[in-house]
Amino acid sequence: MIRQLIRSYVGLVAVAIALFTVPVAFTLTDQLRDDTADSVEREADTMALLLGNGNVPSCAALDEMAKAYAGETPGEVQVTERCATTELSEPEQDAALTKALRDGGTTTDWGSPFIWGPKLVITVPAKQSKVDLDGTNRGPVVGAVRIEYSTSGLTTRLWTIWGFRAALAVAVLAVAVVIGAAAARRITRPLRQLNDMASKFSDGDLTARSPVTGPPETQTLARTLNQGAERLDTLVAAQRIFVADASHQLRTPLTALRLSLDNIADGVDDDFVKEDVEQATAEVVRMSRLVSGLLVLARAEAKVTAAEPLSLRDIVRERLDVWRPAADERGVTVALGGSADGRLLVLASPGHLDQVLDNVLSNALEVSPDGGTITVEVEPRGDEVVLSVLDQGPGMSDTEKSRAFDRFWRGKGLTGKSGSGLGLAVVKQLVTDDGGSVTLQDAPGGGLKVRISLRASSRSGG
Repeated sequence: MIRQLIRSYVGLVAVAIALFTVPVAFTLTDQLRDDTADSVEREADTMALLLGNGNVPSCAALDEMAKAYAGETPGEVQVTERCATTELSEPEQDAALTKALRDGGTTTDWGSPFIWGPKLVITVPAKQSKVDLDGTNRGPVVGAVRIEYSTSGLTTRLWTIWGFRAALAVAVLAVAVVIGAAAARRITRPLRQLNDMASKFSDGDLTARSPVTGPPETQTLARTLNQGAERLDTLVAAQRIFVADASHQLRTPLTALRLSLDNIADGVDDDFVKEDVEQATAEVVRMSRLVSGLLVLARAEAKVTAAEPLSLRDIVRERLDVWRPAADERGVTVALGGSADGRLLVLASPGHLDQVLDNVLSNALEVSPDGGTITVEVEPRGDEVVLSVLDQGPGMSDTEKSRAFDRFWRGKGLTGKSGSGLGLAVVKQLVTDDGGSVTLQDAPGGGLKVRISLRASSRSGG
């Protein structure tokens, strides 16, 4: 929009300059032509009077005047043979000379229909002096005077006229671009502020507000959007509080219910009853995991902590030490690869990476076959650090990858355990909150690769 406003403004200025400058330049060009032709014709008429007299003093004066004129101007004088004493050349016989000698007419030839040619040629008749009472010389034509005037000086002046105005037009257009850019940015500032607010909203920042500035229309729009954002933020906050409170309140009775079921299982000998109790216990465990996942997700969405530099190496090694016993029970190997030996600092909120790794490793262990390998790789790449977790499970189809981050969506594992369907949703929420990104890819040789991109800290590690 800014470019369109600048183009429109500069276009209007260009039209105004063209309407004012071009006609003036043409007028000055015509004036230069007319003034030059009139000046040369006056000199030619004066010399024609001397030639018409034909006496010795007049011829001598004509000769001196022609020489002086040739020395002071780019013009050359030619006359027909009437004065025996003159050394001036005689003009070539042409239509202009014929018109002057036969009809007594003056001819002005610029040499070109477009502005002018290399020479201006003016031919005037010379009449024998015979003046009537009204001052008109009605004597017979006795010769002609021709002046060939070089137009090189006129061409230089013409370029000066047009060049100065062209340079002035360019300077004015340059100033117009600067003024237009400043005006366009000022006009569109309220719209940019609204766009910034919308961008922050799309990134999940519901606290973003737009300043109420600009014309009345944008002020009204900003107030309306701010009010809508305030209401939306209030509703979402209330929803998060409800989910967090509900999840927290449900944990206690679920724990008590599980203890009761364990007590019942210990006190009965009937295999059918024990099987029912075990199924009920498994459902209670699944519900507890679901409630815990909802609580983690609600806390993640609240964004109550700020990102700070953390040692990715230490966090990865700590979480691998926690998960190795569970992996060893099934003969699954957990390997650490990449460049994790270096001290890599990433920007993340305290506790986020722990939860991210717990969820990803839990899913990887869920789908890994007995005796398989889970590989964790860490690679620095410019201003980001890539954390990858690869398993040897069945992997995912493109359709499953597109839905894997949806809440309550559950994939197919190999251990027969039921997940909550919130693990990857929590991972994406936590990673996104810290300014990173997470994607799912096919692992080399089969399986799934969870690729997590984290912001590298500007602080160097030792």
